[in-house]
Amino acid sequence: MSVTRSGGFAGLTRRWSVSAPPHESATWIALVGRCPWEATASDPPPADGADRFTWTIDADLRGRRHRAVIGEDQARGAWRELLDAVRARGSAG
Repeated sequence: MSVTRSGGFAGLTRRWSVSAPPHESATWIALVGRCPWEATASDPPPADGADRFTWTIDADLRGRRHRAVIGEDQARGAWRELLDAVRARGSAG
């Protein structure tokens, strides 16, 4: 699973990735499952203001690939939980 954040004041791109060990798989499956993947486009949304972040979220789960591109204003609820978990547990690149 990976999360890429682009934009912001400096326009920098940061990427975090995590590969869950088997004993944590249920937690990650639940996090991914709560996100509204079908309701989110895979193209970036229009910016709601200057210097806002855009998040690209990629997840491979049980042979199924998920991708979402969301704006900073959409990064709440289940999306925020997933973003925070990947950033906290993942390696930055």
